[in-house]
Amino acid sequence: MDRTFIAVIGGSAVPPSVATLAREVGRELARRGAVVVCGGLGGVMEAACQGAKEAGGITVGILPGEPWEEEGKPNRYVDIPIVTGIGYARNAIVVKTAQAVIAVDGSFGTLSEIAYALQSGIPVIGLDTWAFSHNGHRDTSVIQAGSPVEAVELALARAQGRPAPSPVAGK
Repeated sequence: MDRTFIAVIGGSAVPPSVATLAREVGRELARRGAVVVCGGLGGVMEAACQGAKEAGGITVGILPGEPWEEEGKPNRYVDIPIVTGIGYARNAIVVKTAQAVIAVDGSFGTLSEIAYALQSGIPVIGLDTWAFSHNGHRDTSVIQAGSPVEAVELALARAQGRPAPSPVAGK
């Protein structure tokens, strides 16, 4: 599979300005041929999927709930829903499915996804999201972007050479 998988993470309840950023990120990823991976629910996830669909892209939603629960139902822009039934533990799957991550805004669930990605050596690009310090020194693990286009460019550049999910082992 020649596609690049980029996770877009962020809060499930966001103001319109954040949704606009996420939609632009999804649209730009799709324009460049990347698959958008997300948690499959509302907020940043839905907006990123909407933007990707508007540009003819493919979206994957890794859902936290069971099929009969609200958290097991994807937003209307998800092409490939993956129902896990494992709650927030699915955050690890979201980021490990991607070659890079773009964090847009976000709350504590987003923070956990950022941590999973960084622990796994997966590049994280931040767009109006968490910034860190350690022992009084600024930590630059999350690469900050100033715009959706810059976030996508940074994510795609850092995804290069990283293995993508393969539908067949050994491919």
